[in-house]
Amino acid sequence: MIANRREFLRTAGLGLAGMGVPSSLKASQKGKQPNVVIIFLDDSGYADFRPFGRTEYPTPNVQRLAGQGCRFTNFYVPQAICSASRSALLSGCYPGRTKVVGAHGPRARGLDPGFATMGQVVKSAGYTTAVFGKWHIGDQPDTRPPARGFDESCGLMYSNDMWEFHPESPERFKQYPLQFWENGRVKIERVTKEHQPMLTTWYTEHAVDFISRHKSKPFLLYVPQSMPHVPLFCSDKFKGKSGKGLYADVMMEIDWSVGEIMKALKSAGLDDNTLVVMTSDNGPWISYGNHAGKTPFREAKATSFDGGTRSACIMRYPGKIKADTISKRTLCSIDLMPTIAQLAGASLPKNPVDGRNVWDLITDQVGARNPHEYYAFSTGPAFEGVISGDGRWKLHLPHAYRTLAEAGRDGMAGKYRQDRIELSLFDMEGDPFETTNVIERFPDVAARLQGYAEQHRREFYS
Repeated sequence: MIANRREFLRTAGLGLAGMGVPSSLKASQKGKQPNVVIIFLDDSGYADFRPFGRTEYPTPNVQRLAGQGCRFTNFYVPQAICSASRSALLSGCYPGRTKVVGAHGPRARGLDPGFATMGQVVKSAGYTTAVFGKWHIGDQPDTRPPARGFDESCGLMYSNDMWEFHPESPERFKQYPLQFWENGRVKIERVTKEHQPMLTTWYTEHAVDFISRHKSKPFLLYVPQSMPHVPLFCSDKFKGKSGKGLYADVMMEIDWSVGEIMKALKSAGLDDNTLVVMTSDNGPWISYGNHAGKTPFREAKATSFDGGTRSACIMRYPGKIKADTISKRTLCSIDLMPTIAQLAGASLPKNPVDGRNVWDLITDQVGARNPHEYYAFSTGPAFEGVISGDGRWKLHLPHAYRTLAEAGRDGMAGKYRQDRIELSLFDMEGDPFETTNVIERFPDVAARLQGYAEQHRREFYS
């Protein structure tokens, strides 16, 4: 956690009592179809990059990206665990609808093909699509990338710790070799400690090559990095470069990757017609101590507190999203698929979609309002709370959660203990750290959010 939270909020542009959102340029829905690049990190903390946090290591490329776009300080994922978060991003659906919850292991079925992915949606509008990185929403022939709307692909089918060297469950994963796939075929039968340091580089090289080969027609490029999920690895070119430890080295390599992708867009003459989104699937895995990221918010990964569900997010689209701005608008990853579909000129799939087109919010149009009355949060199969669509109020339903008891070190997990929160209402504008339950002071607000929660429970969990 970051000790001086008030100072963090000042430097990150988050005010304790609210903040005006700068106006942005009006977006045109007409004209040339934009390219889309989504960089999706794994377990990255909210404050792992400048300008969201004051890091001990430089991240100039992410800073440049933020300077050319907008920082979204209230961007959420509906579940702070790997597979659930990725499924929500690509399908636009809550985990309660798709039943993709938690982190799926090897040979998992994953996201049912009855739910279309972002790749399938934009392909219908003539897009070429690619995913280079960690997939983790299905490891069966009909749930791997080639069957789910991606023309090109490479990477791991699940998390890089699901291998024979897992610190807690080596016997479980030893029977399933960690494989590196490329375009529907296994390229590396057993990923070893010699391969892992190259993952970030390989994903980046594929992304750069894809951009250079597909500059003549619109594309969707999805880069879900394996890092900084433990076990941490970086290539020799970044090993020890930060002087601040392995996690810092890994962050610098991810920053390099962002820079390479942006240079490729510029070299191809595409950077002015490309929407770039950079965020993380959830907050840090704080059990791993010095191998975990940082967040100023309460708790972390695998909880529905903001330390798990609030992710740093940058969006860049010159001429559409005003440069060097900060938005306090509340958004959720389920909204990206329908928003991108609208920009691409694609129709939404026939299956239900929970996200909404929020382009007017992203571009800060005058009078724009969040089309959601609430966003819902869950952990695994448990529905745990809601936040109002304007982000002001957050209601936790009674539930147990894990909290850190003792941090691990150098790749070894620490220990959690179980805690419990009762029915609680937090004023996220005045108390973004979820410290003071104000349910007795605002019973009408609590009743309204309880109504949303009951509505959600009936639709998704009955």
